[in-house]
Amino acid sequence: MSSNSNKVAIVTGASRGIGAAIAERLAEDGFIVVINYSGSEAAAEELARKIEERGGRALTAKADVSDVDAVRRMFDAAEAAFGGVDVLVNNAGIMQLAKIADADDAHFDRQVAINLKGTFNTLREAGKRLRDGGRIVNFSTSIVGLKLETYGVYAATKAGVEALTGIMAKELRGRAITVNAVAPGPTATDLFLNGKSDELIDRMAKMNPLERLGTPQDIAATVSFLVGPDGSWINGQTLRANGGMI
Repeated sequence: MSSNSNKVAIVTGASRGIGAAIAERLAEDGFIVVINYSGSEAAAEELARKIEERGGRALTAKADVSDVDAVRRMFDAAEAAFGGVDVLVNNAGIMQLAKIADADDAHFDRQVAINLKGTFNTLREAGKRLRDGGRIVNFSTSIVGLKLETYGVYAATKAGVEALTGIMAKELRGRAITVNAVAPGPTATDLFLNGKSDELIDRMAKMNPLERLGTPQDIAATVSFLVGPDGSWINGQTLRANGGMI
């Protein structure tokens, strides 16, 4: 834990679900956490309070990752408060489903803006500003491998994120900064569970050989490994955290 103390981690989309679990875990690991959100201010503030009650340090930062200026201001705020940034976790994203033939322009543009351009925006800032020895963790999805119907545009944005991940790892040569991606499978968040029948949830849980859904804590543990001292030799990789589904 001591090796992470006073290191600063920005977690995007951290007010709920997997992002909130990551922020909590990194705070437990000793990181100062910047909780980014775009809409859920109350949830972000509540999470910051919870972290501080447990002896951690947290700051909330509102920014739509698709907005270049907002992303820059988020990094400015982290640097002003804590002196620098060591870790970026690109968790913010949206998922909309439609067959490619049925998808309208808004379906395409919104997912590209947040999932792909949003990741690019934060990566560009981190590439200039992250302290040497830092860590970047992007978020992909195991759908890139599974290629399920109706996930076309979403999976395409995440395939783009995987490409950015491998290339940026090479571009940061000489700075001891690792860049990796985590690609979850079905994970039990409100976002995932809402609107799905018990039968569908059960079927998706059985798709992997461990026969359960992932939990936000499973994914947070994967991120914790990658940004901690034990993950220092993993670089330019996409780690599929999905219980063996693919």
